[in-house]
Amino acid sequence: MTDTLISDVSDTAFWIANYRAQETGRPDALFRDPWAAPLAGDHGRQIADTMPMSALTGWTVVIRTCIIDDYIRSAVAAGTDTVLNLGAGLDARPYRMLDLPASLNWIEADYAHVSEYKERILAGVQPSCRLERVKIDLADVPARRAFLSGVDRRAGRMLVLTEGVVPYLNVDEAASLADDLKGLGRIGGWVVDYFSPELIKFRMNKMGLRQKMRNAPFRFEPSDWFAFFQEHGWRVREMRYLMDEAERLGRPLPLPGFVKFMALLRGVFASEEQRDRFRKFAGYALLERAAAA
Repeated sequence: MTDTLISDVSDTAFWIANYRAQETGRPDALFRDPWAAPLAGDHGRQIADTMPMSALTGWTVVIRTCIIDDYIRSAVAAGTDTVLNLGAGLDARPYRMLDLPASLNWIEADYAHVSEYKERILAGVQPSCRLERVKIDLADVPARRAFLSGVDRRAGRMLVLTEGVVPYLNVDEAASLADDLKGLGRIGGWVVDYFSPELIKFRMNKMGLRQKMRNAPFRFEPSDWFAFFQEHGWRVREMRYLMDEAERLGRPLPLPGFVKFMALLRGVFASEEQRDRFRKFAGYALLERAAAA
């Protein structure tokens, strides 16, 4: 019997949807996603139940969801007419974000089997905006470039989401995607995950995820995250770190008591630089093309 329920990166979509479902069930929920539970299904719950430090991953998903929701609302208020969600997984924002304008064009792109499953579960549910679902393997570079070019020709101003996508790419694959997106004329912003090198090591080693996620490992480990995107023509317009947003939202990091005590103890003796690095262990960046600045 296998010790992991994750056979490939597509399974992580069920895992993540389960945490959105858990948040929806809280009386103090930071967002409501009534479709997360049916999308996650038993598979998502089973994956979450087998993962170490599941509460910490769930907290990360909740805070990142709030950050990206805010990016989307701000982009739409500033004139964005197209949201392109690459590797959309089981995200239900076009259905749950009731404040999206009906005129907004929302385009989802993911593997055919993920899109077909999603269509089946959400059959009969009306989205808040214009929704188009495209079945594509984004690792097929010629197909991806043709798809992106077609979307770019139709868009006025576009926001691109790659929530939970880039960490699973290697550096060369991420560079190819960054270059392709930079070549789009209508792109106004790109939302990307940021994980510090220390967090990646902690996640894989201390959290015990390496074996559980061996079929879908984190592979994006540039020597300098910020320099990587600068080299490919992107710069950070806005960065929101998970710890800062959690403090703002009143949802502190859910650490076990002994871990929290040790963290406080270490914090007493840590330098200002070390405390700052801990606070900035992960976040979500809104990138813009450097040449457009």
